[in-house]
Amino acid sequence: MRRLMFLLLLGCLAPFAHAQTDNTLLQNVLAELGRHAAVRADFTQTRSNPALAKPQVSQGRLLFALGHGMLWQTVSPYQETIALTGSRSARIDPDGNAHPMRGERGVSQVSQMLQGMLGGKVDEALRQFNVEASGTPAQWTLRFVPRQERVARVLGSIELQGNDYLQGITIAMQDGARTEIRFAHTRDAGPLVALEKRALGLP
Repeated sequence: MRRLMFLLLLGCLAPFAHAQTDNTLLQNVLAELGRHAAVRADFTQTRSNPALAKPQVSQGRLLFALGHGMLWQTVSPYQETIALTGSRSARIDPDGNAHPMRGERGVSQVSQMLQGMLGGKVDEALRQFNVEASGTPAQWTLRFVPRQERVARVLGSIELQGNDYLQGITIAMQDGARTEIRFAHTRDAGPLVALEKRALGLP
């Protein structure tokens, strides 16, 4: 479940522009997700746990390409690039070669659900989570609570907060662990470099 902490961060990277009621707000936020072919964002992730003396902080960059998957690149305090494409998850070495990750079945399942949701398939998200939307386009919150009992025993809730773009995500685990991710410089991705294309299986 470790990487579940970052897999839901893409839930609202696309902007939207019209005031909505709660249910309509949710539908319109999700409907906007497929409007950008690719997006980038910088992130700072802070993980706290009752068993840890102090929080763990990491920083990096994210790339999401609609219909192809995502690259999650941690640059500090260690370097690691993970590609999530369809049902597969892999570590990417400096030359762009993919090395399949074992024991990541749950990660792949959540990744597939997110990729479908970002492509406008709202039902995929609603089958996995009870979702509540509140606020306005100027300041909104989406709260995800897992439907499946086995997931709910581990994951408490996920909250996405934002305005025109996603500004942050808070993940609360049932054991008291908490992850907060803040985003900066969310933008259209522009052209992908050769290594990014190779990692995502693009021509």
